[in-house]
Amino acid sequence: MFIHLATDHAGFGHKEVVKSWLQEEGFKVTDHGAHEIDELDDFPDFIAKAAAAVNEDPHESRGIIFGGSGQGEAMMANSYPKVRAVVYYGGDESIPVLSRQHNNSNVISIGARFIDTNTTKRVVWNWLHAEFLTDEKYQRRNDKMEQITNHINHE
Repeated sequence: MFIHLATDHAGFGHKEVVKSWLQEEGFKVTDHGAHEIDELDDFPDFIAKAAAAVNEDPHESRGIIFGGSGQGEAMMANSYPKVRAVVYYGGDESIPVLSRQHNNSNVISIGARFIDTNTTKRVVWNWLHAEFLTDEKYQRRNDKMEQITNHINHE
């Protein structure tokens, strides 16, 4: 599995911790930036690169993106037709896992201002190791999302 990371200044510390940790765990990691803290940077510049990489290989790659809340970052990532980004900024840690199992999410957007790096690592680990459930109802729903997305993108 290939992991694509991206952030702006708000999630930089989280990204660096997660990058080192995932590399130690043997994952193939590509860091799409930011590569330094710049309070004036803009998340779309980095998030778009990671989302494009996942969009090119949605079955063999995952994206982990970071921001202050994670909301804008997920919106950017979800503009790519084969990306399914979920936001996590605290609360029930099963939510990202369910997004993998039920909706085949391939990007997780972390709200770094709301959770610590240990929580981030735990949530990311569980999300990375969750499998998409191929029950008929989940497959049917995901097929419908893909059909609608394809239709919208071809209008």
